[in-house]
Amino acid sequence: MIIAVLSDASDVSGVLPSLALLPHKIALHPLRSSSVRDIHGADVALVDVTGTNLLAARDLCRGVAAAYSELPIAVAIAESSVIALDGSWVVNDFLLPAASPVEVDARLRLLLHRQRPTGDNPEDSHVASIGGLNIDETTYVARVDGKPLDLTYKEFELLHFLVRNPGRVYSREQLLQDVWGYDYFGGARTVDVHVRRLRAKLGREYEKVIATVRNVGYKAVDPEEME
Repeated sequence: MIIAVLSDASDVSGVLPSLALLPHKIALHPLRSSSVRDIHGADVALVDVTGTNLLAARDLCRGVAAAYSELPIAVAIAESSVIALDGSWVVNDFLLPAASPVEVDARLRLLLHRQRPTGDNPEDSHVASIGGLNIDETTYVARVDGKPLDLTYKEFELLHFLVRNPGRVYSREQLLQDVWGYDYFGGARTVDVHVRRLRAKLGREYEKVIATVRNVGYKAVDPEEME
């Protein structure tokens, strides 16, 4: 197994001591966005979050996910920082520095197994698509004609919810309940604001994916079918 480790540490033992004891091939790269292009061919990407800015580390994880949609991503993270992890990180697992060699090896093998298709013609059930818009719920990356979109967590959730239910009309209240959750106390205008931002990021060709149903709410449609 080839593990690409993105870290500013001089040795992998400074990131995850147990990893240095395992028989895997380690490729150590600097902890910066320019390293993303250098990890091609790795089986797993491991991002060192133990001594860096969490927001910068999250952005790096998102960059790796955008560049390699099938590459499993794990983070080495201090236990005190685990609370910061959420879906916007688009990582598949996390490892604590104190994890034993047995645990690290098992987690890495499971990561690799989960990412590999189980049949000759696996269905991309985790990808919702309309035209050239593809939304991958496993990596939390949305792409328009292959180009990743820079979406916030809620923007992604809203777009994914609509696109995986194409043609179905949802009121603003339904979207608040299904996307934001029962404990959200904001008003319906929140939905309108997120839709406006999504349309701007989708661009002129795909902004019509989110169609307004007057006096009701919104639905997802294929823009080509509207022409």
